[in-house]
Amino acid sequence: MNLHELKPYFTYTKSQRGGLVALFAIVILLQLGYYFVDFSLVESDSPEKQQWLAVQAQIDSLKRNVKLDVPKIYPFNPNFITDFKGYKLGMSVAEIDRLLEFRKTNKYVNSAKEFQAVTKISDSLLAAMVPYFKFPDWVTNKKAGFEKTAFRKFEKEKLVILDINTATQEDLKKVYGIGDGLSERILKEKEKFGGFVSMEQVKDIWGLSPEVIENLNKSFRIGVLPKVKKININNASVKELAQFPYFRYAVAKSIVTFRSMNGEINSTEDLIKISGFPVDKVKIIALYLEF
Repeated sequence: MNLHELKPYFTYTKSQRGGLVALFAIVILLQLGYYFVDFSLVESDSPEKQQWLAVQAQIDSLKRNVKLDVPKIYPFNPNFITDFKGYKLGMSVAEIDRLLEFRKTNKYVNSAKEFQAVTKISDSLLAAMVPYFKFPDWVTNKKAGFEKTAFRKFEKEKLVILDINTATQEDLKKVYGIGDGLSERILKEKEKFGGFVSMEQVKDIWGLSPEVIENLNKSFRIGVLPKVKKININNASVKELAQFPYFRYAVAKSIVTFRSMNGEINSTEDLIKISGFPVDKVKIIALYLEF
């Protein structure tokens, strides 16, 4: 292709040249406007926006003044710290285990120094915990002689052991764990037998936990065997025998059958030969029988 063929592409009429000049002028004006004119939008301060801004300011103020919600720690006896409480206080598993092992020996820590000696916690952790330690009065009031007075009073009360067959409902209710219901149930059980012949009988009373039974044995005993109406084991009928609390109808019938086949029953050795007889209570039952 020669230059003559390209010439028509670069030849403009007068009106075309004028249009090109005008186009260049517009481009230059736009460029100048971009550099010298501020096109940023003017924000409108509407009432709604001003209200939201005021609320936001309050929220920001509250955020600056808010305090962390730290759980409140109440005074406690350090002898009874549980795994969970120890963890919350910052104790390690090993430190908690040392305290629990110490408590299994039925010993108590009576000062912050003893607590640290047992648990081996750091001085910094001890300093943070000590303000919440609350020891019993007899520990904190040793100077006033509270410990000796309280111990003597407790020792004196502990030595008073009553005969359970003469105990009243009020006497029974003094035992920890016994209220109106259980005390009434114990008295009814005693009346059913005509009196207890052994403290083992309280184990058969429904509703008494092992701890309550243990407390009963610490406070009561069998002083003198009660004068109960004894059952003549060799003459009583099936009906009479079945009315005895330790005998069911089947046992009563077995006793009569044994008598008819072997003659009279003369001892506990004969009783344990009877089919279905409650052998584990034979010594207690024998005290209610007349041979």
